[in-house]
Amino acid sequence: MTEPEILTTRDGAVATLTLNRPDALNAITPTMLVTLGDELEMLAADETVSVVTLTGAGRAFSAGVDLKALGDRELVDGKVGDVLDLPARRVTGLLATMPAITLARVNGFCFTGALELVLACDLTVAAEEAKFGDTHAKFGLRPTWGMSQRLPRLVGLAAARELSFTARTFSGAEAASLGLVARAVPLDRLDAAVADLLGDLLANSAGSLRAYKDLCREAIERPLADGLAYEAATEYPIDDTAARLADFR
Repeated sequence: MTEPEILTTRDGAVATLTLNRPDALNAITPTMLVTLGDELEMLAADETVSVVTLTGAGRAFSAGVDLKALGDRELVDGKVGDVLDLPARRVTGLLATMPAITLARVNGFCFTGALELVLACDLTVAAEEAKFGDTHAKFGLRPTWGMSQRLPRLVGLAAARELSFTARTFSGAEAASLGLVARAVPLDRLDAAVADLLGDLLANSAGSLRAYKDLCREAIERPLADGLAYEAATEYPIDDTAARLADFR
């Protein structure tokens, strides 16, 4: 029986989606992206989900796009084509905008298309030994899932240019120093670090976290004056304020 390309598990308010092609280093296929988008869409509609964790089975997060899955399709002007672009943009859009906090757990290789998925997540915890890279330029490709916009916003324009123009590999430890990932720890402590971060997140108000996610996204997309006006004008349903303040009033 064929293993599913995406595994979904649930532990309370945390859902975990696992890229599940370990023998192929979880290389990304069109069907994987479609399934991942379907799962994210269902989780986005579930108000009981506070955090969605995205990770990879085996020794890789993902080696990137499985170009073999494209068959004999001609790649024009460095684009992988709509068969991958359309479901991938749906996935990155959901990771970035769904109400739940999205957390990438990067355990190993994370290249190009996989890095684009990580960049769309709200937070990333990586193994210091993990290997990252934007290899588009190495193979005569260009980004079409958001890399050119999200990477400079995270690490700054100069660092983003250097990483993408050189197509070099860099470690999880360097990714943390650049601000690309929130926390980097030795691989044998990765699960504990993810659990610690999940504990920190789940200890807080789910309504507040959803508000922060929306406000942080707007902070990236709007000029300061517009962002301040948006913050002042936007209402969010937060139903646990009174209970959380009760001991202090």
